[in-house]
Amino acid sequence: MIATESAAGCVAEAAAPAEGKYLYGIIDAPAPATFTVPGIGGRGDEVHTLAVGRLAAVVSNSPRIEYDNSRRNMMAHTRVLEEVMAQHTLLPVCFGTVAVDDDVIAEKILRERRDELTGLLEQMRGRMELGLKASWREDIVFEEVLAENPAIRKLRDSLVGRPADKTHYERIRLGELIGQALERKRREDEERILDRVRPFVHKTKLNKPIGDRMVLNGAFLVDAAHEAELDQSIRAMDAEWGARLSFKYVGPVPPYNFVAIIIHW
Repeated sequence: MIATESAAGCVAEAAAPAEGKYLYGIIDAPAPATFTVPGIGGRGDEVHTLAVGRLAAVVSNSPRIEYDNSRRNMMAHTRVLEEVMAQHTLLPVCFGTVAVDDDVIAEKILRERRDELTGLLEQMRGRMELGLKASWREDIVFEEVLAENPAIRKLRDSLVGRPADKTHYERIRLGELIGQALERKRREDEERILDRVRPFVHKTKLNKPIGDRMVLNGAFLVDAAHEAELDQSIRAMDAEWGARLSFKYVGPVPPYNFVAIIIHW
C-alpha cells in the first residue's frame, strides 16, 4: 500500500495497482519454459510460459499499468524477445500489452485464436526478419543531380548573387525540380538494391524513408537457409556502391513487419 496525506491532514492509504500479466509474444512450446532475462518493470519478475496445448504465451507478472515507451522499458521488452527468439519461433506482441490474469490470456488468445496463431507460427518457422537501410552520402547525390540535369544547373547558377526577395519564385521552382530529380534517383537506387536482394528474400516490407538522404528503409523476411547469401549480397553492394551509399543492416529482429497480432481484452 502507498501512504498519502489527505486534505484533513490524516494519513490515508492508496491502493497499489492490481497485479496482471505482461505479454511479450506467442510461441510453440507445450512444455513449461522459463527464461533468464528479467521481465519489464524493474522488479526482476521471472519470464515464463503459459501454455494451452502446443501454444504458449510468454509472460511475466506485472502491475496493471500503462507502460511509457521509455528506453528502459523498451529495452526490457526487447531483451526478452531476443532471448525467446534464440530458442523458439516467435510471434511478437506489441509493447505494453498487459492482461488481467492467466485465464484471460488462455481463453481470449490461446484458445479462441488457436488456428490463427498456429498458422502464423508455421509461416514464420525457419524464417527471420532482417532490416536494411540505405542512405546517400552527404552532398554526393546533389552533385549527381546537377551533373545529370543541365536545366537545373543553369537555373541554380542564374540565382547566384541575386537577392532572395527578387528571385522568390525561381527559387521555389529550383527546389521543386531538385526534389523531383532526387525522388527519381531514390526510386532508381531503391530498385537496384531490391534487385540484388530479391533472390534471397521470402517477403519484403518497404517502410517510408526517414529524411532526405535515405534511399531504402526495408524489412525482409528471410529463410534461415538464405541468410548467408543475403549477407554476402549486402557486403557486395557496400563494396561496389559504398562511395555514394551507406548501408545499415540489422537482425535478426522480432518480425513486427510481418506479424500483426492485435489483442482486444
